[in-house]
Amino acid sequence: MPFASGRHRLFIACGLIFLGSSGGFARAETIVHKTISYFSIGGKTASDLDRELQRRGPLLSSTGARHPGATRIRFGGDVTYVQSGGRCKVGNARVTVTTKIFLPKWKNRPHASKNLALLWDTLAADIRRHEERHAEIARTHAREMERALLALPPDRTCAALQEKVSRISTEKVESHDRDQARFDRIEAANFENRMIRLLKARMAAQAQ
Repeated sequence: MPFASGRHRLFIACGLIFLGSSGGFARAETIVHKTISYFSIGGKTASDLDRELQRRGPLLSSTGARHPGATRIRFGGDVTYVQSGGRCKVGNARVTVTTKIFLPKWKNRPHASKNLALLWDTLAADIRRHEERHAEIARTHAREMERALLALPPDRTCAALQEKVSRISTEKVESHDRDQARFDRIEAANFENRMIRLLKARMAAQAQ
């Protein structure tokens, strides 16, 4: 399967939490935005598809190469603070996570041979699953970040509390990046075995 040699990778553009000040009760409000965009590829053979994915796939600045699929992730949001009893506490934490998934669409799929169509459908489904998992990892970390921010104990000043919020935000984004990179490593190591297993499963389903 030469056209499947590219690995699914992730581009991450992370923004830190913006800080504000206002009253209110402590609460969390995760906001998730997800969009999916498609890039068109041509070709009539497996080798054609391989070249098309390498030529037209998303270009990632982190690798300097194009890939079969990608997920762009951006964190943002705000934290508000409440002064009470001479102490400052977190009043509200809202983390936003925006994910934009880029997937290939083969324009010649309706005219493909049965075997090539099977190969493409299997690969395309795996690319989509992979990128959707990146988005899911980001959502999980956004919610974990909110919980960590809301769990911060009151501090003597809001300035001191803001420093803790900034530190936790940075730590959580870095933890997110590590989890995403770990997921990519595992997926890359298992790629060939996974594709063989998926192809066999699709072939068995079609034979029934």
